Amino acid sequence: MKKAILATKVGMTQIFNEDGVLTPVTVLQAGPCVVTQVKTEENDGYSAIQVGFGAIRKKLVNKTKAGLFDKAGMATKTIEKKGNKIDYYCQGRFLREFRFEDAADYAVAQEIKADIFQAGDKIDATAVSKGKGFQGAIRRHNQSRGPMAHGSKYHRHAGSNGSSSDPSKVFKGKKMPGHMGCKQITVQNLEIVRVDPENNLILVKGAVPGPRKSLVTIKETVKAS
Repeated sequence: MKKAILATKVGMTQIFNEDGVLTPVTVLQAGPCVVTQVKTEENDGYSAIQVGFGAIRKKLVNKTKAGLFDKAGMATKTIEKKGNKIDYYCQGRFLREFRFEDAADYAVAQEIKADIFQAGDKIDATAVSKGKGFQGAIRRHNQSRGPMAHGSKYHRHAGSNGSSSDPSKVFKGKKMPGHMGCKQITVQNLEIVRVDPENNLILVKGAVPGPRKSLVTIKETVKAS
Protein backbone atom coordinates (compact mmCIF):
# COMPACT_ATOMS: atom_id res chain seq x y z
CA MET A 1 0.00 0.00 0.00
CA LYS A 2 1.36 3.37 -1.03
CA LYS A 3 -1.31 5.85 0.04
CA ALA A 4 -4.27 6.10 2.40
CA ILE A 5 -6.09 8.74 4.42
CA LEU A 6 -8.83 9.11 7.04
CA ALA A 7 -12.01 11.01 6.24
CA THR A 8 -15.51 11.76 7.46
CA LYS A 9 -18.61 11.32 5.36
CA VAL A 10 -20.32 14.60 4.46
CA GLY A 11 -23.15 13.18 2.37
CA MET A 12 -24.18 12.43 -1.21
CA THR A 13 -24.78 14.73 -4.15
CA GLN A 14 -24.49 14.71 -7.92
CA ILE A 15 -22.19 16.41 -10.41
CA PHE A 16 -22.13 16.83 -14.17
CA ASN A 17 -19.09 16.33 -16.37
CA GLU A 18 -18.20 18.33 -19.48
CA ASP A 19 -20.50 16.17 -21.61
CA GLY A 20 -23.44 16.79 -19.30
CA VAL A 21 -23.47 13.25 -17.90
CA LEU A 22 -24.75 13.06 -14.31
CA THR A 23 -22.66 11.17 -11.77
CA PRO A 24 -23.82 10.40 -8.19
CA VAL A 25 -20.97 11.00 -5.73
CA THR A 26 -20.24 10.74 -2.03
CA VAL A 27 -18.48 13.76 -0.55
CA LEU A 28 -15.73 12.93 1.96
CA GLN A 29 -13.88 15.40 4.20
CA ALA A 30 -10.43 13.86 3.90
CA GLY A 31 -7.73 14.94 6.34
CA PRO A 32 -5.59 16.67 7.05
CA CYS A 33 -4.04 13.82 9.03
CA VAL A 34 -0.85 14.26 11.03
CA VAL A 35 1.78 11.54 11.46
CA THR A 36 2.01 10.90 15.20
CA GLN A 37 4.42 7.97 15.11
CA VAL A 38 6.68 6.14 12.65
CA LYS A 39 7.16 2.45 13.42
CA THR A 40 10.25 0.63 12.16
CA GLU A 41 11.44 -2.94 11.82
CA GLU A 42 14.14 -2.39 14.45
CA ASN A 43 11.91 -1.02 17.19
CA ASP A 44 8.49 -2.48 16.48
CA GLY A 45 9.08 -5.46 14.23
CA TYR A 46 7.20 -3.97 11.28
CA SER A 47 7.16 -0.82 9.20
CA ALA A 48 4.15 1.50 9.45
CA ILE A 49 3.00 5.00 10.31
CA GLN A 50 0.39 6.08 12.84
CA VAL A 51 -1.80 9.02 11.90
CA GLY A 52 -4.27 11.14 13.84
CA PHE A 53 -7.45 12.71 12.54
CA GLY A 54 -10.38 14.66 14.00
CA ALA A 55 -10.63 17.14 16.86
CA ILE A 56 -10.84 15.97 20.48
CA ARG A 57 -10.99 17.80 23.80
CA LYS A 58 -7.72 17.83 25.68
CA LYS A 59 -9.30 16.69 28.95
CA LEU A 60 -10.41 13.45 27.23
CA VAL A 61 -6.84 12.55 26.24
CA ASN A 62 -4.70 10.49 28.61
CA LYS A 63 -1.08 11.39 29.38
CA THR A 64 0.37 8.81 27.00
CA LYS A 65 -1.50 10.13 23.99
CA ALA A 66 -1.01 13.75 25.06
CA GLY A 67 2.75 13.19 25.10
CA LEU A 68 2.53 11.59 21.66
CA PHE A 69 0.53 14.53 20.30
CA ASP A 70 2.83 17.14 21.82
CA LYS A 71 5.88 15.37 20.40
CA ALA A 72 4.25 15.44 16.96
CA GLY A 73 3.55 19.15 17.34
CA MET A 74 -0.15 18.59 16.80
CA ALA A 75 -2.12 21.78 16.27
CA THR A 76 -4.42 22.92 19.09
CA LYS A 77 -7.32 25.31 19.28
CA THR A 78 -9.44 26.93 21.96
CA ILE A 79 -13.19 27.38 21.58
CA GLU A 80 -15.34 29.40 23.94
CA LYS A 81 -18.72 27.86 24.76
CA LYS A 82 -21.14 29.46 27.22
CA GLY A 83 -18.32 31.45 28.81
CA ASN A 84 -16.03 28.43 29.18
CA LYS A 85 -12.84 27.98 27.18
CA ILE A 86 -12.36 24.45 25.84
CA ASP A 87 -9.00 23.29 24.49
CA TYR A 88 -8.85 20.83 21.60
CA TYR A 89 -6.27 18.74 19.80
CA CYS A 90 -7.09 19.26 16.12
CA GLN A 91 -6.14 15.76 14.93
CA GLY A 92 -6.27 13.42 17.91
CA ARG A 93 -9.72 11.85 17.90
CA PHE A 94 -8.96 8.86 15.67
CA LEU A 95 -5.63 7.04 15.54
CA ARG A 96 -4.97 4.51 12.79
CA GLU A 97 -1.94 2.71 11.38
CA PHE A 98 -1.09 2.42 7.70
CA ARG A 99 1.54 -0.04 6.50
CA PHE A 100 2.93 1.99 3.65
CA GLU A 101 5.63 0.57 1.43
CA ASP A 102 7.55 3.83 1.91
CA ALA A 103 6.75 4.29 5.60
CA ALA A 104 10.40 5.06 6.34
CA ASP A 105 10.16 8.17 4.17
CA TYR A 106 7.57 9.75 6.48
CA ALA A 107 8.47 11.90 9.48
CA VAL A 108 6.64 12.68 12.71
CA ALA A 109 4.45 15.80 12.43
CA GLN A 110 4.17 15.42 8.66
CA GLU A 111 0.70 16.09 7.29
CA ILE A 112 -1.21 13.90 4.85
CA LYS A 113 -3.81 15.82 2.87
CA ALA A 114 -6.46 15.06 0.27
CA ASP A 115 -4.06 15.83 -2.58
CA ILE A 116 -2.40 12.44 -1.95
CA PHE A 117 -5.15 11.16 -4.29
CA GLN A 118 -6.20 12.46 -7.67
CA ALA A 119 -9.17 12.08 -10.01
CA GLY A 120 -9.30 8.66 -11.63
CA ASP A 121 -7.68 6.79 -8.74
CA LYS A 122 -9.30 3.54 -7.59
CA ILE A 123 -9.83 3.17 -3.83
CA ASP A 124 -11.31 0.90 -1.16
CA ALA A 125 -13.56 2.63 1.38
CA THR A 126 -14.00 1.07 4.84
CA ALA A 127 -16.59 2.26 7.38
CA VAL A 128 -19.16 1.00 9.89
CA SER A 129 -22.56 0.66 8.23
CA LYS A 130 -25.72 2.31 9.49
CA GLY A 131 -27.36 0.53 12.42
CA LYS A 132 -30.92 -0.66 11.69
CA GLY A 133 -31.71 -2.10 15.11
CA PHE A 134 -33.68 -5.36 15.51
CA GLN A 135 -35.19 -6.40 12.17
CA GLY A 136 -37.20 -9.36 10.95
CA ALA A 137 -36.06 -11.99 8.50
CA ILE A 138 -37.76 -10.30 5.54
CA ARG A 139 -35.79 -7.08 5.84
CA ARG A 140 -32.62 -8.55 7.33
CA HIS A 141 -32.19 -11.49 4.91
CA ASN A 142 -34.57 -10.53 2.07
CA GLN A 143 -36.79 -13.55 2.69
CA SER A 144 -40.31 -13.87 1.28
CA ARG A 145 -43.44 -13.52 3.35
CA GLY A 146 -45.82 -16.36 4.07
CA PRO A 147 -49.40 -16.89 2.87
CA MET A 148 -51.68 -13.93 3.59
CA ALA A 149 -54.89 -16.04 3.84
CA HIS A 150 -56.88 -16.15 7.07
CA GLY A 151 -55.83 -19.72 7.83
CA SER A 152 -52.13 -18.89 7.73
CA LYS A 153 -50.22 -19.20 10.98
CA TYR A 154 -47.52 -16.78 9.91
CA HIS A 155 -47.19 -13.85 7.50
CA ARG A 156 -43.82 -12.19 8.03
CA HIS A 157 -42.25 -14.96 10.11
CA ALA A 158 -39.14 -16.76 8.84
CA GLY A 159 -41.05 -20.04 8.48
CA SER A 160 -39.78 -23.42 9.61
CA ASN A 161 -36.61 -23.39 11.69
CA GLY A 162 -35.94 -27.13 11.35
CA SER A 163 -37.37 -30.62 11.77
CA SER A 164 -38.85 -31.72 15.10
CA SER A 165 -37.53 -35.23 15.84
CA ASP A 166 -34.42 -35.16 13.66
CA PRO A 167 -32.13 -33.30 14.13
CA SER A 168 -34.16 -31.78 17.02
CA LYS A 169 -32.23 -28.56 16.93
CA VAL A 170 -31.76 -25.35 14.97
CA PHE A 171 -28.52 -25.37 13.02
CA LYS A 172 -25.96 -22.70 13.74
CA GLY A 173 -26.06 -19.92 11.15
CA LYS A 174 -29.79 -20.18 10.50
CA LYS A 175 -31.04 -16.89 9.04
CA MET A 176 -33.35 -15.46 11.69
CA PRO A 177 -34.49 -12.07 12.96
CA GLY A 178 -31.89 -10.10 14.86
CA HIS A 179 -29.63 -7.05 14.98
CA MET A 180 -29.05 -5.55 11.55
CA GLY A 181 -26.29 -3.23 10.38
CA CYS A 182 -23.58 -1.53 12.45
CA LYS A 183 -20.86 -3.74 10.92
CA GLN A 184 -17.56 -2.86 9.31
CA ILE A 185 -17.94 -2.93 5.55
CA THR A 186 -15.38 -2.39 2.80
CA VAL A 187 -16.51 -1.35 -0.68
CA GLN A 188 -13.76 -2.07 -3.17
CA ASN A 189 -12.67 -0.50 -6.42
CA LEU A 190 -14.48 2.83 -6.14
CA GLU A 191 -13.43 5.66 -8.43
CA ILE A 192 -12.43 9.15 -7.33
CA VAL A 193 -14.24 11.66 -9.52
CA ARG A 194 -12.82 14.90 -8.18
CA VAL A 195 -10.38 16.16 -5.53
CA ASP A 196 -10.57 19.61 -3.92
CA PRO A 197 -7.23 20.14 -2.11
CA GLU A 198 -8.16 23.60 -0.82
CA ASN A 199 -11.17 22.32 1.12
CA ASN A 200 -9.79 18.78 1.71
CA LEU A 201 -12.68 17.17 -0.14
CA ILE A 202 -12.73 13.94 -2.13
CA LEU A 203 -15.70 13.08 -4.33
CA VAL A 204 -16.14 9.32 -4.79
CA LYS A 205 -18.39 7.83 -7.44
CA GLY A 206 -21.30 5.91 -5.93
CA ALA A 207 -22.17 5.14 -2.33
CA VAL A 208 -19.85 4.73 0.65
CA PRO A 209 -20.99 2.82 3.78
CA GLY A 210 -21.82 4.59 7.02
CA PRO A 211 -23.98 7.51 8.16
CA ARG A 212 -23.02 11.16 7.89
CA LYS A 213 -20.07 12.31 10.02
CA SER A 214 -18.86 8.71 10.33
CA LEU A 215 -15.21 7.77 9.97
CA VAL A 216 -14.17 6.42 6.56
CA THR A 217 -10.78 4.88 5.81
CA ILE A 218 -9.67 5.40 2.21
CA LYS A 219 -6.94 3.18 0.80
CA GLU A 220 -5.70 2.51 -2.69
CA THR A 221 -7.56 -0.48 -4.07
CA VAL A 222 -6.19 -4.01 -3.90
CA LYS A 223 -8.28 -5.19 -6.88
CA ALA A 224 -7.71 -2.82 -9.74
CA SER A 225 -9.92 -3.68 -12.72
